[in-house]
Amino acid sequence: MISRRHVLLAGGAVLGGCGVIPKVNDPVPLYALSAVSRFEQSLPDVDWQLVVGTPVASADLNSTRIALTRSPGVVEYFAKGAWADYAPILLQDKLIESFEASNAIVSVGRDAVGLRPDYVLQSDLRDFQAEYSGEVPTAHLRLAAKLVRMPDRRIVANILTEQKVAAAGNSLPQIVEAFDRAASQAFEEVVVGVLTAPTQS
Repeated sequence: MISRRHVLLAGGAVLGGCGVIPKVNDPVPLYALSAVSRFEQSLPDVDWQLVVGTPVASADLNSTRIALTRSPGVVEYFAKGAWADYAPILLQDKLIESFEASNAIVSVGRDAVGLRPDYVLQSDLRDFQAEYSGEVPTAHLRLAAKLVRMPDRRIVANILTEQKVAAAGNSLPQIVEAFDRAASQAFEEVVVGVLTAPTQS
């Protein structure tokens, strides 16, 4: 399930001499995604360490703003909500949590914690926007990942996951819920693809 918290923008100082707090703008909801907590299939245990790199994304997706498209080549953003972190970092965090939830890997972490990994998962975030082509928008997530063996940096597996989930309605919470389901499906596909990859070939 998606999580949400609120922040206040444009806070001000107390009005001089009267102690009245000025009115601030409406709170802006910040949305997060869910990691996979349970896998439908059994996964093989692996005895190696994995570092999950931050997905590379174009400037329009490397943002806390929630992107949408209503015509080809034009990217807009929802005004009354945002991601809780930059989209690539948010996806990286939840992907790491999904690997941890598999209980099938010795160690997994991000690329900034000084691990000496056996493998590195590098990826490109190519789509992460709500697309309008019918009555309700569709959350579209496309992630191209490569499992790289260290230290020779040989690519041993390519995993392309593309998920499209129609929202239940046109409200932003319903659209974010569709993003959440698309992301969970993508995380599961990546985790299964990595843990079942023929890494020793």
